Amino acid sequence: MGSRSIVAGFVGAAALALITAAAAHAQSAPPAGTVVDGSLKGKTLTFVSYGGIYQDGQVAALKEFVDKSGVKLLNDGPTEIAKLQAQVESGNVTWDVVDTDDFPPFVHCGKLFQKLDLTKLDVSHIPAGQVGECSVPAMNYGTVLMYKTATYKDNPPKDWKDFFDTKKFPGTRAIDGSGSPIGGLIEQAILADGGSVDNMTPADIDKGIAKIKAIGPDTIFWKTGAESQQLAESGEADMIIMWTGRAMTAVKNGAAYTPVWKDWLVVMDQLTIPVGAKDTDASYALINAYLGKKSQEILTEQTSYSPINTEAQPKVDASVAAFLTNTPEHAKQGYQQNIKFWVANFATASDKWTALMAGN
Repeated sequence: MGSRSIVAGFVGAAALALITAAAAHAQSAPPAGTVVDGSLKGKTLTFVSYGGIYQDGQVAALKEFVDKSGVKLLNDGPTEIAKLQAQVESGNVTWDVVDTDDFPPFVHCGKLFQKLDLTKLDVSHIPAGQVGECSVPAMNYGTVLMYKTATYKDNPPKDWKDFFDTKKFPGTRAIDGSGSPIGGLIEQAILADGGSVDNMTPADIDKGIAKIKAIGPDTIFWKTGAESQQLAESGEADMIIMWTGRAMTAVKNGAAYTPVWKDWLVVMDQLTIPVGAKDTDASYALINAYLGKKSQEILTEQTSYSPINTEAQPKVDASVAAFLTNTPEHAKQGYQQNIKFWVANFATASDKWTALMAGN
């Protein structure tokens, strides 16, 4: 999941306005987790996600919804935007609820994904800034700075500014080079360079990329989550940018690394309803059930991804709990990038990020 590394969220006044409106609409929606007995008997819904343990966990989270509503739930995947586009353009949409990575609902809002009617969804327990015009979060995880405990001993890095300070904190850095540009990391690089992210322009992308490049030759760009985990377990890098799930597993396997939670980068999958879906009321019913406290607890217990219902209290062991992003302490430290900027400037950022990965 983590290769889809652009994080979603809004910042500033626009975000507050969106969430305030969402909360107002949610008052008229049935409470998240509500399922009416027999309400969908004789109907079929197709749920699309990315397979594996993740989709298995989602199906488990939806079991009560299926059992009580009487719906027949089909599963498909993995999510492919080109396949969805073909369905929408042909007018033959067979998908009803689609789990996407964080970017597509913003890029294709109103074109491939319906603008959501928040009177039909209770979003009152979703973390602030995570409800989009065409999507709600499906789960959370994070990109976090991990440092080798033995390298820095009593003077460890405390934030992203320290990550970029190779004089005070010498050592090898390992950075996510698995896919798209990491907007949140570029923003942190701009801030570490003394800039501002309040009114970014394309020129700021250059500043952020330059700051990352300035780390120098002691930089490793890992290509897969497995590689990042191996780097931690072998102790090869002094600081590693890791997905929380991989960080958790590495530490469980004995990697002597410590996380820095200040401004960890928020990442989420998203739930959407395709344009042209056959029965949108049924799609809303599925999503609203999925957002419930109990469903989210099951999801986390099955997958170790963080729940998106703020009241959820999944029963997990201490090693998993230490890397969940929804705890009060962690939640308040999360950093959500300016998604609107990265949507508008994605091509430019991609070109510059690709050049960085190529060593240019």
